[in-house]
Amino acid sequence: MAAKPPLHVSLPAVPGSLSSPITGLYELLTVFPVVAEIHDGVPAASPFEVEIVGAAQTTITAPSGLPITIQRSINDIVRTDIVIVSTMAVQDSAQRQQPELVDWMTTMHERGAILCSACTGLVVLAQTGLLDGYRATTHWSSAPSFQQNFPSVELCIDEILVVAGEHEELVMAGGAASWQDLALYLIGRFIGPAAAQAIAKYELLERHTDGQTPYLSFMPRTQHGDALILGLQQWLETNFAVASPVAQMTRRAGLSPRALGRRFSRATGLSPIRYVQHIRVEEAKRRLERTHLPIDEISWQVGYEDAAAFRRLFKRIAHVTPGAYRRKFSMADLA
Repeated sequence: MAAKPPLHVSLPAVPGSLSSPITGLYELLTVFPVVAEIHDGVPAASPFEVEIVGAAQTTITAPSGLPITIQRSINDIVRTDIVIVSTMAVQDSAQRQQPELVDWMTTMHERGAILCSACTGLVVLAQTGLLDGYRATTHWSSAPSFQQNFPSVELCIDEILVVAGEHEELVMAGGAASWQDLALYLIGRFIGPAAAQAIAKYELLERHTDGQTPYLSFMPRTQHGDALILGLQQWLETNFAVASPVAQMTRRAGLSPRALGRRFSRATGLSPIRYVQHIRVEEAKRRLERTHLPIDEISWQVGYEDAAAFRRLFKRIAHVTPGAYRRKFSMADLA
């Protein structure tokens, strides 16, 4: 029985592309012969043929100053199996316009290619219009800009990997290092779970099974133009642990509880109590990261006398327990 031809993978490199995700994907998708010598269930020959592609066969400079060699022009590629647009450094999505690449990706999709993005590369994928009406994910810090520029895409910022499309042909990974999750997904999907697991072990890779939520920082809306609500937000920054903070905010605002709730939600997107909870959990995260204080003590310091209730709230917001969060992010242990 004849061996299957390798799947062709195109890794676009454009101005603003970071070098490490491109080279990382290239090496991870071609490491099979090395891993096959150690683990069973891994093909001895690489099942992927990987190329770094771009507008022209040349060398471009990544934002870090490192060179990225483009091995083939997209104008010479009439068919590919997988396209992966990885992380770009430009923060404003409106500046990431890549019409030539977008047109080529759209054509490749029409010819059966799977289109993928990692981190901020989602912006280029979204420009094809193929994501309209579908779920997607990207780096959490890019969410406000992305939602403004692509309102028809349902952004699921807490998820690390999202698969969409009628034939699951649109695959997106979230934060900066999530290109590893994307590569393991593609290996598992096309080669098999045993191969994905073997390569993960060989490379010491861990899937981000908790999603992006544990990594998210609370970024409250402040550019809403409501001076009264902004003043309350600033007051909460140092008074989050007081007893009955919402009642105190209501008195300071001189509004009824219902009026304050409507006005606060309109400005910040969160009810007063939900806002307080996020502020308190964010402060608890900092103390879990930087101190060895017992969790019950941190609970009391951020405003919760009932440590069990604090633990439930923390897990609901951060998607991990306080103990798991500390094990993952403790700077005190690193020091």
